[in-house]
Amino acid sequence: MMVRRRIAAGVGVVVLILVVLLIDGCLKSGKEEALKKYNHEAGQLVGESDQQVAHPLFAGLAGASSEPPLNVEQKVNELRDVAQRQAEQAKRLSVPSELDAAQRYFTLTLNLREEALAKIAPLVREALGGKGKQASSLIAGAMEMLLASDVIYSQRVAPLIQQELAAGGVQGLSTASTQFLPNLGWLEPGTVEERLTGKSSTAAQSGQIAPGTHGSALKGVSVGGTELQPESTGTVNHLSGGSNPTFKVMVEDSGSNTETDVKVEVTVTAGGKQYKDSRTIAKAEPGVTSTVGIPVEGVPVGAAANVVVYVQPVPGETNLENNKGTFLAVFSG
Repeated sequence: MMVRRRIAAGVGVVVLILVVLLIDGCLKSGKEEALKKYNHEAGQLVGESDQQVAHPLFAGLAGASSEPPLNVEQKVNELRDVAQRQAEQAKRLSVPSELDAAQRYFTLTLNLREEALAKIAPLVREALGGKGKQASSLIAGAMEMLLASDVIYSQRVAPLIQQELAAGGVQGLSTASTQFLPNLGWLEPGTVEERLTGKSSTAAQSGQIAPGTHGSALKGVSVGGTELQPESTGTVNHLSGGSNPTFKVMVEDSGSNTETDVKVEVTVTAGGKQYKDSRTIAKAEPGVTSTVGIPVEGVPVGAAANVVVYVQPVPGETNLENNKGTFLAVFSG
């Protein structure tokens, strides 16, 4: 009788262990599936944002000069409605608790896109209706929101999803990427105006321009021997130089012509205020990189700052993608 009881007890223990293992396996499998599902659905939504909103938006803006202003505004508003629906879909995703942080950044990404389009729609009509310079400046500001959405997704959403997939035992599964803003030229008011209206905003274009290519390329920026890493990397640059830092800006003549009086501007935004200065490169030779020092006074020490370095386009320059750099920084004494 005692032997039978011991055997029964042993069998019961084994059964209990098997049940526990089975439940654990089911829970683990369910967790993995939830992570995979979120990764798939978020990737699908951000892909739709690129294909259904970004691509038709910038194609439409590039051809806006051939359309009635009201038609262009209506099309942007229609794309805004699509972006809004996508943002609402993102809020309704089933989110594993491990991905709560990723979800917050993901909804922010899509909300920024919808908000930017809401700002751009009426401004496009103004830009095409005779207020090109003023409206284009505001449109370029709204484009900064689209750039921010790309950075937030690439530096926060995708890494957090990958981190939790790995922690949950899911290997070899990629997370979708996104690039809503096609190029940095849309951040420059003059370029925005030119692309929307089909007319150059550079007064010098009215004069005689030498044949061949013209252009400048921003090759690097440093402060106190520290080279600045661009905002797109998510790096916050910690820089010495106190409240009056000097920016050493390297600019290459990327065209086939010698250029004169190439203006370089540095703008530091911190604490809700802007601090800026500029210098001019008197002469730039094709293929040669020139370095210019630009001191900026009164920058707050210890505060988070946004630094924009911009090389003004030279007459005849059409590609402005390499003219601008944006950086995050904190200055110390």
